[in-house]
Amino acid sequence: MKKTVRLSDADNVVTAVTPLEIGQEGATQLIPRGHKLATQAIHKGAPVIKYAQVIGYAAEDIAPGAHVHTHNLEFRNVDTEYDYGTNLRPATPADTPDTFMGYRRATGRVGTRNYIAVLTSVNCSATAARKIAEHFTDEKLAAYPNVDGVVAFVHGTGCGMAGQGSEGFEALQRVMWGYARNPNVGGVLMAGLGCEMNQIDWLVEAYGLTPGPLFQSMNIQDVGGLRKCVELGIKKIEAMLPVVNEATRTECPASDLMVALQCGGSDAWSGITANPAVGHACDLLVAQGGTGVLAETPEIYGAEHLLTARAVDRATGEKLVELIRWWEDYTARNKGSMDNNPSPGNKKGGLTTILEKSLGAAAKGGTTPLTGVYKYAEPVTARGFTFMDSPGYDPASVTGQIASGCNLVCFTTGRGSAFGAKPSPSMKVATNTEMYTRMTEDMDVNAGTILTEGKSVEEVGREIYQMWLRMASGEQTKSEAQGLGDYEFVPWQIGAVM
Repeated sequence: MKKTVRLSDADNVVTAVTPLEIGQEGATQLIPRGHKLATQAIHKGAPVIKYAQVIGYAAEDIAPGAHVHTHNLEFRNVDTEYDYGTNLRPATPADTPDTFMGYRRATGRVGTRNYIAVLTSVNCSATAARKIAEHFTDEKLAAYPNVDGVVAFVHGTGCGMAGQGSEGFEALQRVMWGYARNPNVGGVLMAGLGCEMNQIDWLVEAYGLTPGPLFQSMNIQDVGGLRKCVELGIKKIEAMLPVVNEATRTECPASDLMVALQCGGSDAWSGITANPAVGHACDLLVAQGGTGVLAETPEIYGAEHLLTARAVDRATGEKLVELIRWWEDYTARNKGSMDNNPSPGNKKGGLTTILEKSLGAAAKGGTTPLTGVYKYAEPVTARGFTFMDSPGYDPASVTGQIASGCNLVCFTTGRGSAFGAKPSPSMKVATNTEMYTRMTEDMDVNAGTILTEGKSVEEVGREIYQMWLRMASGEQTKSEAQGLGDYEFVPWQIGAVM
């Protein structure tokens, strides 16, 4: 196994595959595993190049063989001239259509799971929702084998916020509507308090939701208090269960899959192994007519020019640039910086600036054209590779992707994120073999074999894609087996709390 990895002939740094002692590979300092080694002199103020792209600027003169990291590499805001549609590589349609066994809904969309969701309009009804869901134990659900569970999706907002027309209010309503309409949900009970800003009736009216046997609502004040609300909620779901259980899996084309592309707990290997492998899996899915949804806008910052060049038209590319400008303003007015990310764990794993992290994160989107750009939790309607605005905070980002319609989640991690989501199952892809071996109960695929066993990115990408088909057909992921997903519903809270 090589001791360093060079990603492009244009790079002036390489990445250490193993810890380097002084003298190894020309190192003049100890280089931790996953960290960068300068291959030539880099003068103060000169760009540091990795992935054939600028990841930052030398904060001081850097000698050949020196460790390049936070002590001598500085971030500068992006100032880029954008090209639109200059790098379009449409996917070649697959020769053979792939299929999976899914739940075909009346809307025409296909679920990979079959849950009953208890949604809350406000934090004040969270306890009621939890008590309702907790009543339906595995023993009580044993008579309904086609129902994957009853899940409470609770959050800490819904009131004390600006009303209709505000960014925060509209984002929350899109999340609630999106979860209610996600194809992995067979039945919905919405629970509120009654006096909150986020009124259930407004949501029903604004999004055209139709009350019926599989869509029920109630609030604590109208039914006479918490206990009565819980009792009524249990009765409503007991009536839903036989109907939801009638759904059965049928053969469906892979084109009905919409996969949330996500990363968290990243390290230096994320952009070298797991993310490019997921990108290849995304290309395979797009070739089948399916959809991949990239998100985490702050984590494509500095790489967005690579995506605008793949935009199917100028309007799509400009939507992405508008999101970048919004985030620059958002962080500035909140006295932050776009370089607040990477996290301490990311930096320990070898990532130094948001530019370096973003170039690796964008690789999850593969190589096909960017067909659509969407607001947080906005329904994704385009097929192919798409982008949805969100924070880099994983639970909030995945919440938006599921609300946008994703029926699967693919999550890469280098440090070792223990993450799962409901109602859409999450698979974990490890970036390195060391962490995969340490956390085998949490990781589904080891992309570290690209380094340790010489597997190709394409080989691991196909392994990931094949698991998407299996998990879509009902195979449990490691996170599902451990019961993760009940507490990862985190709508992005935008705006002032009043």
